[in-house]
Amino acid sequence: MKVAVLFSGGKDSTMAVYNALKSGEDVRYLLAMKSANDESYMFHVPNIHLTDLLAEAMDIPIISVKTDGIKEEELKDLRLAFEKLKSLGIEAIYTGALYSTYQKSRIEKLASDVGIKAVSPYWHVDELEYMRKIVSLGFEVIISGVAAYGLDEKWLGRKIDDKCIDDLIKLNEKVGLNLAFEGGEAETLVLDGPIFKKRVKILKDKRQWHVDSGLYIIENAILEEK
Repeated sequence: MKVAVLFSGGKDSTMAVYNALKSGEDVRYLLAMKSANDESYMFHVPNIHLTDLLAEAMDIPIISVKTDGIKEEELKDLRLAFEKLKSLGIEAIYTGALYSTYQKSRIEKLASDVGIKAVSPYWHVDELEYMRKIVSLGFEVIISGVAAYGLDEKWLGRKIDDKCIDDLIKLNEKVGLNLAFEGGEAETLVLDGPIFKKRVKILKDKRQWHVDSGLYIIENAILEEK
């Protein structure tokens, strides 16, 4: 099928790209919804400005759509984006949904209304197996935001490797933290991986901390050869 992937630059949407490619799909576009609202219910926000660079790193064209990110209203913007994809011959939209029924149900309804298929290849995946798989495949993922008990400022910018996952398991046992961050505990950013032609090199960054949550913001980055 000719497909597009709803893409934020985080681990789950990047894994959706990986799954689509490995499944033999013709991945024509990435679709990035760029929300002006940091509290968007539907869309990933931290470092969304890097999606163009990441698309270039994977050598896949990207369609970027701005949205005010107002609850439910933002769905109108997504529908228009789906309609554009449909007009370009896209038959299915892949998503990185793991457990969020709120997001998945709305995406599926919009896709159905427009006449394209919605595919969420990792829906209800085992979180630990999934996180280990991301690492074992060679994806370089960092934590770009935290908002949960047990995740302090030291986690911002941390690379997700097996040691990191081991530490997350301990937190899960202690406070019930979702290992794949599906409760909104953390946000991620992918810098490299097996589907990347080039890798992202961070040139300038900053950390923002607000009482019990924080963000790791990439202010400048370039692509470098692998």
